[in-house]
Amino acid sequence: MEKSAILHRPDSEYAYLYQEGEFHIRLRTKKDDVTTAFLISGDPYLFGEDQWYQEQQPMTLLASTEIHDYWQIVVEAPYRRLQYAFSLVGKDQETFFYGDRGSFEDTKEVREVAGYYFRMPYFHEIDRFKAPDWVKKTIWYQIFPERFANGDPSITPVGALAWGSKEHPDTTDFYGGDLQGIIDHLDHLTELGINGLYLCPIFKASSNHKYDTIDYFEIDPAFGSKETFKELVDKAHQRGIKVMLDAVFNHAGDKSPLWQDVLKNGKQSKYVDWFHIHSFPVAIGENGNFEGARTVSYDTFAFTPHMPKLNTANPEVQDYLLDIATYWIKEFDIDAWRLDVANEVDHHFWKKFYQATTALKKDFYILGEIWHSSQSWLQGDEFHGVMNYAYTETIEDFFIKKSIAPTKMVSGLNEQLMLYRQQTNEVMFNMLDSHDTARLLTICNGDKELAKATLAFTFLQHGSPCIYYGTEIGLDGANDPDCRKCMIWDKDKQDLTLFEFTKKLIQLRKEHQALLSFGSLEWHLIEENEKVVGFRRTANDETIVAYFNQGDAAYTVNDHGTLLMEQAAELIDEKWHLKQNGFVILKNKKRNELGF
Repeated sequence: MEKSAILHRPDSEYAYLYQEGEFHIRLRTKKDDVTTAFLISGDPYLFGEDQWYQEQQPMTLLASTEIHDYWQIVVEAPYRRLQYAFSLVGKDQETFFYGDRGSFEDTKEVREVAGYYFRMPYFHEIDRFKAPDWVKKTIWYQIFPERFANGDPSITPVGALAWGSKEHPDTTDFYGGDLQGIIDHLDHLTELGINGLYLCPIFKASSNHKYDTIDYFEIDPAFGSKETFKELVDKAHQRGIKVMLDAVFNHAGDKSPLWQDVLKNGKQSKYVDWFHIHSFPVAIGENGNFEGARTVSYDTFAFTPHMPKLNTANPEVQDYLLDIATYWIKEFDIDAWRLDVANEVDHHFWKKFYQATTALKKDFYILGEIWHSSQSWLQGDEFHGVMNYAYTETIEDFFIKKSIAPTKMVSGLNEQLMLYRQQTNEVMFNMLDSHDTARLLTICNGDKELAKATLAFTFLQHGSPCIYYGTEIGLDGANDPDCRKCMIWDKDKQDLTLFEFTKKLIQLRKEHQALLSFGSLEWHLIEENEKVVGFRRTANDETIVAYFNQGDAAYTVNDHGTLLMEQAAELIDEKWHLKQNGFVILKNKKRNELGF
């Protein structure tokens, strides 16, 4: 047995409270190396009296990657304390004990040593990671406000282009999208089935994207007024739609009064310590401060001197940003913040941010923009979820880029799921495209059947799915700025078939949300050469089973159940024949009637 592959960490994603009194314990071992894993557990104060170390419970093989197996067991502790270790049986028939002091031969004498066990000293409910329940039920819709709809021509910026007049927008183009335009098209979101609205920044800024904030307390005048925004939130809430704003707290825009004061007063500026300045002057074009240069004399977002990085370790900066964060909750009743470049801001600040926002609204949702493994931000005292690019890009690598095999995709998805607590996975933010990426239809090279298959697969996963505006009607676009095209509102130019597909997919997700949020995930079919995958999502006595064919040839599956959705699939002689990009989604009532 490969002992060096075995891993468990108390008080982490390997050992955590899921629900009140319900404790999840995971263990990692080398793939196909352990035949059985057992948990030995009991109350630490009853170790000698009850001698519970003589008993053990079998664990379940939860997930596998290319190199690891993950085992799990759900336990309760009547006295809200737990002491535990593991007994493992290898394929080589070796049996050993694994605990807080490492591995030992599994003998009576070893089990009798209390210090060899891991401990959960007390199940503190206040420490349990709690995610807002409403997020699990949410299908998000992301809007880039400048390009969604022009509802108030009177505030359109001078020099703005006619709506959609350029096939490929440039970085500095303006078209006049605004908040009134979003209000005017709430019916579109309602018809689609959307119940979560994510807006890219709406605060006063110089650019069309607004990630170079000038004033965090003001709506950009080209977008409207605070009264208009209040109307938008109220009307969205009336339709059951939650509203999430985009917070750019890593950096400010160089037109911000804060930075302008530094430019004017240099070292004597009262804001000099609000930024990370290494030398003066800080004016663009001087002292190595050029766009894209590595010589910029102050820290910035990327190598962009127009976006000086804020010093969030400064108590004054902390108070300023927390005032902003709480202002939009108190005054406008927003439901969530999406945090831009969240991984470049210190953990100390984010913990304060969490406390300040959730104190105002217990079920407030905090979403971080992080593109990589994010365990340190997802311990329950900073963010609830992250923009789950690591998960969805693995899906795209298999379905769209064809750069990985089915086993590699399954391994990658399982690896991501095992990084986090179950309640974290339930509220991750799953998007296939966004304002920062090429659009789904473009990376699919215009293949709408492939795009629909990828969407359907993603909607069946753990987490909360998101549609980027226009994806539902066939809007395409390469990387930024092309992914920020004007929304098409002429129905004659919309792909209404794709709209109906997206609408049906959203309805499927909402009807089976509990199963898809909380249910287990089992990959029961992986055909490497044929590029076919099949999986089951199971909760209580219900199962959804799905098959996806990404191979060139047709593939036949023998499964039964109520048809929920299909594409390029035909039922012949009680067998489903899937063509390329074909899929079938079935529902079975009782798991034990299926023979598995």
